[in-house]
Amino acid sequence: MLIALLLAAATPAPHATATPHPKASPAPKATPTPGPLTKAALEQLEHAESALAGQWKITNAFMAGKDAQDHARSHFAYAAALLDSQKAWRTYRAAACRVEGGVHAGDVRQPLIVAQCKTALTNARRLQLKGLMASE
Repeated sequence: MLIALLLAAATPAPHATATPHPKASPAPKATPTPGPLTKAALEQLEHAESALAGQWKITNAFMAGKDAQDHARSHFAYAAALLDSQKAWRTYRAAACRVEGGVHAGDVRQPLIVAQCKTALTNARRLQLKGLMASE
């Protein structure tokens, strides 16, 4: 009798073996965590973006000052032009690095390549913004 009870307890209930609903979505795939090189590249990107933000504030204030001094003569909106260029640059950076990373699509190196690309372009943009303030 003890054996019959143990066998009954070990046998799954009929509803436990039911097939999943046909419209059930598959289990989500695990997102791979970035490796040490990618983590370092992302940290460098964060640092570069922070430095760019600081330079942006300085250059934008400089251009606003030029607007205040020069607006009556040239009617050129330096700060507005700078903002337009920054928006265009952000679009360019995203597209350029997407293409560069696309060469490694599906490869674990893709996020690393994209981060390195964005860092390089961000550092170059920071220097460009700084150069805009050079005396003429």
